[in-house]
Amino acid sequence: MTVFRTSLLSLLSSLAIASAGTIERDIVVYGATSAGVTAAVQAARSGKSVVIVEPKRHIGGITTGGLGATDIGNKNVIGGISREFYQRVANHYKDDSNWKHETRDNFFENRSKRSKLSEVMKDDGTMWTFEPHVASRIFDDMLTEAGVEVRSQQPLDEITMHGTRIASFSTTAGDVYQGKMFIDATYEGDLMARAGVSYTVGREANSKYGEQANGIRRETPKNQIHGSVDPYLVPGDPSSGLIPLIQQGDGGNPGDGDHRVQAYNFRLCFTNIPENRLPLAKPDHYDPHTYELAARRVEKILHAGKQPVINNFCNPVWMPNGKTDINNSEGISTDFIGANYAYPDADHATRAEIWKAHEDYVKGFWYFMSTSPRVPEQLRNEFLSFGPCRDEFTDHDFWSPQLYVREARRMISEYVMTEHNCRSKAIAEDPVGMAAYGMDSHNCQRIVQNGAARNEGDVQIHGLKPYGISYRSIIPKTHECGNLLVPVCVSASHIAFGSIRMEPVFMVLGQSAAIAASHAIDEDVTVQNVDYANLKPLLLKEKQVLKRPVK
Repeated sequence: MTVFRTSLLSLLSSLAIASAGTIERDIVVYGATSAGVTAAVQAARSGKSVVIVEPKRHIGGITTGGLGATDIGNKNVIGGISREFYQRVANHYKDDSNWKHETRDNFFENRSKRSKLSEVMKDDGTMWTFEPHVASRIFDDMLTEAGVEVRSQQPLDEITMHGTRIASFSTTAGDVYQGKMFIDATYEGDLMARAGVSYTVGREANSKYGEQANGIRRETPKNQIHGSVDPYLVPGDPSSGLIPLIQQGDGGNPGDGDHRVQAYNFRLCFTNIPENRLPLAKPDHYDPHTYELAARRVEKILHAGKQPVINNFCNPVWMPNGKTDINNSEGISTDFIGANYAYPDADHATRAEIWKAHEDYVKGFWYFMSTSPRVPEQLRNEFLSFGPCRDEFTDHDFWSPQLYVREARRMISEYVMTEHNCRSKAIAEDPVGMAAYGMDSHNCQRIVQNGAARNEGDVQIHGLKPYGISYRSIIPKTHECGNLLVPVCVSASHIAFGSIRMEPVFMVLGQSAAIAASHAIDEDVTVQNVDYANLKPLLLKEKQVLKRPVK
């Protein structure tokens, strides 16, 4: 077990093992995601004793794990510590000395699409694109300034309940954590699940909440495999079996619910600047046949008389200093579709296997596109021009330590956020933050339809107005657990969660959870008995945004 007390960057490299026995705090935060960080910082600022218990070693979740191209929609609804984070990002890049591999003017004139220079250079300016190590340093500073202790390599083991309250939980490192209030800030919802709180995994049927964009999709027009790519080992022969990365079955009935989880990947912070670029070595368990689908997609593009380019297979978004946040795009890309169904409810060992399989898949995909003779030289060279950065993830073999767990468990509380909230047809009367992104889901399966490989599950419904997220959606049902808040695995349908699940919003909800937890301690009440009329002014005092800005 590693103990974090002062500088996060130095402590991340520490391998010292110490036994602490029983740790008692006012508020125990499980999970050092971005939401966990803001929750702990807020708890400390509220005068409460707090500890973050992190199952792995990485701090900051996907925000520090490569997702520098922040998705949010309306930035004006992001307040509090979350906005403070993006202001600190801006302050970092205002300093000329932090531009090592390109100039600030070049970045904003030629590369930046999510942040404008005029927006950044204001006194209270914000910036929404950044390098991973910058995000890590900012979270480090916030935790250090607040005096927050972070204890890493502490996977959850057992939980002790006193009635409907968590008394404590132990970790596989042998430590026990006692608290008055607990916050589950993990992407997986492990503490929530162990506490006996109701949750779901997968997609609900549209009929469950009267939605239209949930469940199995009748049509998946975007991030689709275009060109009728043959799915069979022997082209045209179904009896020969399916090539890799395609699943058996017809996909199910449109509108029905299922167990399938939208795809995970790794966000790739790569660079094409030679002096800062490392070669991407052949990954473990590499088999070029795994990527037959990608090869056939290349052939289809060529057959159509076009020259395939890197954007046919991924979406590189530029970060400062010649770096990228490369995400999945199009039909065959960095998403490992269908490989994550077991992940949400899996034990630690099984999750580690799934995690490693995703790493091998993404590395293998890039290696294949960079080296295979079935990929035209021009396209190979495009992929080869990018590689891991010498100055990122230096303590993790230059690869992101955070799998992008887009969705896992979702709590079922007394208020479930649904598509109706996203469309402003249902209004939460007790908001603790706002969501502002469209209803978004990556693909959930890849199957055969009409003799061709087809993706299913991608949803992109944008142009929505910001809407409030209910306090009741981050707390369990009254009879289940009275001292737990869940700011990440919130109570939401699959498609509503697809709108809520943006990192700035998770940070907002983490802070609000800590404000509510602190208030519940002060009032000696359960989280369900917190009076929203008293909570709201506390949220506003901490600069949370609770209503749609007036233009």
